[in-house]
Amino acid sequence: MRLMRRRFRREAEELNITSFMNLMVILVPFLLITAVFSRMAILEINIPAAVSQANEKPPELQLEITVRANTLELRDKASDMSRTFPYGGEKTDWKPFNNLLVELKARFPKIENVTLLMEPEVDYQALITVMDKVRSTMVTAGLAVDTIELFPVISIGDAAPETANGSAK
Repeated sequence: MRLMRRRFRREAEELNITSFMNLMVILVPFLLITAVFSRMAILEINIPAAVSQANEKPPELQLEITVRANTLELRDKASDMSRTFPYGGEKTDWKPFNNLLVELKARFPKIENVTLLMEPEVDYQALITVMDKVRSTMVTAGLAVDTIELFPVISIGDAAPETANGSAK
């Protein structure tokens, strides 16, 4: 009987978690130090609507930029204005292109939409470069250099193939 009583009297043993805590103290800083921290930039883009409302008044400026292998074609569908700029990747002179965009933004300050049309052969870096140039630009006013927002709402689509005479079908 005494043996039975001794068994029941025995208190519960404490759980020794010291070694587990030592492991965590070393493991957590190691994992934090070796973690790769990356930053992603997200640009919102829109797909142009296939059908527009018939009773909506068309905007004053419907800017469309077609990026081809050797040219940038800037067109206003509302007024049939069209300009072509040479495009050569990193060697491109962006000044005339930016000047025209600044002029258009000054004439139509409320318009924020632009449609980018890309040929399938044009690389991804060209798309990103043109998007950056269309969204904002640097303008010098006296000694100050300001960044102004041009057309931040960008829609992307496929360009119509170019015909033999140089115009789109």
